[in-house]
Amino acid sequence: MTPGKRKVAVVGVSLSDCGRLDRATPYALHAQAARRALADSGLGKDVVDGFASAGLGALAPIDVAEYLGLRPTWVDSTSVGGSTWEVMAAHAADAIAAGHANAVLLVYGSTARADIRAGRRTGALSFGTRGPAQFEAPYGHTLVAKYAMAARRHMHQYGTTLEQLADIAVQTRANAAHNPDALYRTPITVDDVLGGKMIADPFTKLHCCIRSDGGCAVLLAAEEYAADAARPPVWVLGTGTAVSHTAMSEWEDFTVSPAAVSGRLAFDRAGVTPQEIDVAELYDAFTYMTLVTLEDLGFCAKGEGGAFAAKGRLTIGGDLPVNTDGGGLSACHPGMRGLFLLVEAVRQLRGEAGPGRQVRTRDGSLPRLAVASGTGGWFCSSGTVVLGRL
Repeated sequence: MTPGKRKVAVVGVSLSDCGRLDRATPYALHAQAARRALADSGLGKDVVDGFASAGLGALAPIDVAEYLGLRPTWVDSTSVGGSTWEVMAAHAADAIAAGHANAVLLVYGSTARADIRAGRRTGALSFGTRGPAQFEAPYGHTLVAKYAMAARRHMHQYGTTLEQLADIAVQTRANAAHNPDALYRTPITVDDVLGGKMIADPFTKLHCCIRSDGGCAVLLAAEEYAADAARPPVWVLGTGTAVSHTAMSEWEDFTVSPAAVSGRLAFDRAGVTPQEIDVAELYDAFTYMTLVTLEDLGFCAKGEGGAFAAKGRLTIGGDLPVNTDGGGLSACHPGMRGLFLLVEAVRQLRGEAGPGRQVRTRDGSLPRLAVASGTGGWFCSSGTVVLGRL
C-alpha cells in the first residue's frame, strides 16, 4: 500500500445457499449472502457506504442496493465476466485507501441452473452477434469452442497432453471431496474425464465447469474498522487488472492470458513473489484455464503447466493447493464465479476451511499468503488480488 494511505482488509465473507435451488431468486441470494457476510464481520450495516454488484437488475447495482436497504455513496457495476469481482475488489481497495469509502460490500447471486431447468433462459452458448462478434458467430464460435481452440494451440505448441488437462479435473474433485458444500464430491479418474461426453474438442464434460445456483459476499473495510471486526483481518496486499481481446483474431497468443499482466502487477504491488504464495484460488471454467493461469501468474514457465500440475501438486496436501473448495469444476459455478475465489482464499488464511480442507504449510502453520485470480469472457479480462495475514 502506498505510504500515507489507509490499509484495506477483508473483514467479512460468506456464501449464500448454493447448489440446486429451484425456488430461490437471485435477489434473495444476494440478500442472504450480504446478511451472512455482515454477521461474519461483526459490523453493522450502517458502516457500509460502498456497494458493488453486477449482472442483476435494470440499473445494477442500484436495484440490488435498494433491495438490501443500502444507500451507498460509492458504487461500482463493472462487468467483465468472471473476473468482475477481482476487478471490483481492486477498485474498492483503491477507494477505501484514498478515503472515498470506508466499507465496501461486494455481492453476487445467480440462479443460472434453476433458470435453465424452468425454461426461463437457455444455455449461454453465444454472447450475441453485435460488434466484433458478428464476424465469428456465423461459424458457431461459442464460448466453449474458443477455450477449446486455445487449449489445442497450447497442446500443439508445448506438447501438453489430454491426460495432463484431465488430471487437473481429478485433483480439483479431490479437493471438493473435503468440502461439504461442493455440488460434486465423488472421486473421478483421468479415464473418467477422457471417456466423458465430448463438448468441444478437446474438452469432454468433466473438463468443463458445472452449472449451479448460489451467491456470496465479501466486505472490505479500512484498517480502523478492521480493528472492531469479529474475525482476524485478511489484508489486501496488491491488486492488478488487465484486458486482452474480444475477437479471437485480435488475440496475439492463444497460450497467454491477461493474468500474465494482472498477476505481475498484483505481485509487484504486494511486494511478494509467486513462490511465496501458500494457496491459490484460480478461475476454472475449464481445465485449460487453470493450467494457463498457473503459467501466467509465474508459478511455472510458459509451456510447463501440464507437468507442473501433475502428481497431486494442486491438491490440499500438495506443493501449491489450488481451488481448495473444489472450484468451478466441482464445487459451484453460478455464472460469474470470481467472488467465490476471494471467499475461499480468506477462509483459508483465517484457518476456517474445516477438517480435511484447511491448508497447512510444511511446518504445520496456517497459510500466510494467498492469491485469487479471476478470468472473464474467453481470456478477455483478468483481475488478480494478493491477500495476506500480517
